[in-house]
Amino acid sequence: MVTRYYRELLNFLSRAVNNREAAADLAQESYARVLAMQQDGVTIAEPRALLYRTARNLMIDQHRRDTVRGVSAEPDHHADDFEVLDTLAAPAALEPETAAMSAQGVQAMLAVIGELPLRCREAFILHKFDGLSQAAVAQQMGISVTMVERHIKHAMQACRRCAESPPHE
Repeated sequence: MVTRYYRELLNFLSRAVNNREAAADLAQESYARVLAMQQDGVTIAEPRALLYRTARNLMIDQHRRDTVRGVSAEPDHHADDFEVLDTLAAPAALEPETAAMSAQGVQAMLAVIGELPLRCREAFILHKFDGLSQAAVAQQMGISVTMVERHIKHAMQACRRCAESPPHE
């Protein structure tokens, strides 16, 4: 679990808190809490979702502590960051039907991403999941920034179509 989600979670938290060291601390604490739950015998069906939910809660707690102490947040740190975290976190209601629908949606989205042409999928993953800039993706893949933009646009359109399509029963 650590190697599978760590870099993704760290990159996401770095963008959310705008501080790589604070993000590393949040990611480490999130993993520690989830691993402690596993060691206590809790079965975790969606470890990625639980990691994001834990990280979100830790960010909220930190924000509350900072507010009580009178420490102002970074200028780029807005409440919108928490809304973004919600989109990748565990379902609000962890009831079986909601969790199943969420898992189906994630599986459908992963299938769409998996069906993208190889170079398109690579550019999309490097940009959206690994957090690389379009210029960095272009350099790593040996293609132009314009081509990276096209790949990302194509992938985003496919993901939007998937998200907008009615669920299959």
